Amino acid sequence: MLTMKDIASHVGVSVSSVSLVLSGRGEGRVNAAVAKRIRDVADELGYVPNQLARSLKTKQSRTIGVVSDRVATVPFSGHMLAGAQQAAWESGFMLMLIDTYGNDEVQTPAVQSLLQRNIEGLIVATNFHKVVEVPLVPPTMPVVILDGRPGDDSHPTVDYVVPDEELGAYSSTRMLVDAGHTRIGFCDVAAYPIASALRERGYRRALEDQGIPVDPSLTVVAEDAATRYAEGPARRLLDRPDRPSAVFCFSDQTAMGFYNVARRLGLSVPEDLSIAGFDNQEFVAEALDPGLTTVQLPHREMGEWAVRRLVGRLDGSLDTADREGCLMPCSPVVRNSIGPPSRG
Repeated sequence: MLTMKDIASHVGVSVSSVSLVLSGRGEGRVNAAVAKRIRDVADELGYVPNQLARSLKTKQSRTIGVVSDRVATVPFSGHMLAGAQQAAWESGFMLMLIDTYGNDEVQTPAVQSLLQRNIEGLIVATNFHKVVEVPLVPPTMPVVILDGRPGDDSHPTVDYVVPDEELGAYSSTRMLVDAGHTRIGFCDVAAYPIASALRERGYRRALEDQGIPVDPSLTVVAEDAATRYAEGPARRLLDRPDRPSAVFCFSDQTAMGFYNVARRLGLSVPEDLSIAGFDNQEFVAEALDPGLTTVQLPHREMGEWAVRRLVGRLDGSLDTADREGCLMPCSPVVRNSIGPPSRG
């Protein structure tokens, strides 16, 4: 590791002079030309302050711990970490990450390990919207649940951020309604109960707001969000004489199953069947032909919000110290999978 002693040796000055300059306390105490030479050498050699030593002196590690449940290992939700990392960097913090890969027994030792490294705040991140048990941490430590909700209200400084599932489903369904469709199916997914309930509510509200009766027979349920689970429900919905002219799908992967079945049945998208999705999943929504109209899961924005909320609690800049739950909007992403109802 490069140290101040190495820089002092290169410049030919004392370690105390280097320390004064690099800590911003050298003006009037170290010759200006020497101070410039110290900074130039530090830059040339790539000097980075020893954060551990600094934290022992200042009692501030400038480190945020992150315990994630498959977020770091699933590309679909990895943008949350990218957003968190960017916000931390801009705020002068760094992230320290441990991914439990779905093993609940790992969470407690993971949190303990982060606490031993003097983190100042904790983010608990999940790869889908669910209820999360808040880990045992000091009562003054701020915690943010990222893409989940806390299971209890006992911790005074736990905030959370989740996508606005209901509004996202409303927006996706509304794009089908605005194209002129009145018989709109819905393919739900059973594996994600919180998101399922909220997205169904958004679908129903989009229809009801336009005076369109909700037909329960037009709702089918897939076991999971993967494409293969959607193909059976898609065939049941599309291979009937009174099939819907449009379908809102729980996820983009679910929508892919509808594309596959529609093609096998000789139906064209969007001429015979309009499809709207949810997620704007990378390598899926754009890859479909035609491209899938959907809504964006705001993973990056949620990661940024989580860090900024923690930093706001740490530096006292928040307008209120009350617990906050943020519903992050899901923006529409318009492509070519929606058209007017077929006249046939």
